[in-house]
Amino acid sequence: MVKELNLEPIARLVNYAAAGVEPRIMGIGPVKAIPKALKQAGLKQSDLELIELNEAFASQSLAVIRELNLNPDIVNVNGGAIALGHPLGCTGAKLSVQLFDEMRKRNMSGKYGAVTMCVGTGQGACGIFEFLN
Repeated sequence: MVKELNLEPIARLVNYAAAGVEPRIMGIGPVKAIPKALKQAGLKQSDLELIELNEAFASQSLAVIRELNLNPDIVNVNGGAIALGHPLGCTGAKLSVQLFDEMRKRNMSGKYGAVTMCVGTGQGACGIFEFLN
């Protein structure tokens, strides 16, 4: 369809993974989803230039950042869901667009970024993207 509409893609979904933790510790599912997505993609955590980490509570982000030893300077560089909101049902799309926009501003062609979400009952998801232009 991209060719039909004479468009150029701005990013490529490299890999997507879902994983979870015990439901009683809901909110930190990305702790399992990020490494799973990276491993399946053949990438390392150090390959990520930017990360959009969804959170409903600040403690969730802090727990994921600490558990995975993420560089806080590349996480939610323009603010997270607490500051900007996370509309029900479109969190993934919103975070992906935020990631692509920031990668565009920084001229990060060929670089990788991640979009993560925590979901109720301990689930987590992570999409790894390569920015194309």
